Amino acid sequence: MMTTLQLQRTNSTHPDFVTLVRSLDEYLAVCDGEEHSFYHQFNQIVNLNYVVIAFADGIAVGCGAIKPFDNTSMEIKRMFVAPTHRGHGIAARIVGELEAWATELGHQRCVLETGKRQPEAIHLYTKCGYTIIPNYGQYQGMENSVCFARHLPAL
Repeated sequence: MMTTLQLQRTNSTHPDFVTLVRSLDEYLAVCDGEEHSFYHQFNQIVNLNYVVIAFADGIAVGCGAIKPFDNTSMEIKRMFVAPTHRGHGIAARIVGELEAWATELGHQRCVLETGKRQPEAIHLYTKCGYTIIPNYGQYQGMENSVCFARHLPAL
């Protein structure tokens, strides 16, 4: 059982982020099946300037990132918590930190896409106050995609 959780803001060059994303991609390859290569092309981590890593007792156990989506919104990307640390509210803490960062950067909304085959992700985003929106951009017409948005509280 973890005793301390620390969130660190960084960017996509952080080696712990790179390692966590590798685990995320392995997980998604199984969940997405034949569609994985389609989704993977939109999940590159080069030039992600807003990354949050969660450290439980000094060990990197989760991550997430935001990137500009439009003039008023940031898109949440690369959310992952190691299976050994799920169920402790870590993902919700990461989402909260990403939302705070987006607000500090002057954005009013976050959007994201997840897959229908990831019910735990859908539950997380619903619990965090996200609502389903029409699939946007490259996810339009993708049967497995579910897109969400949440208006952020002002500072």
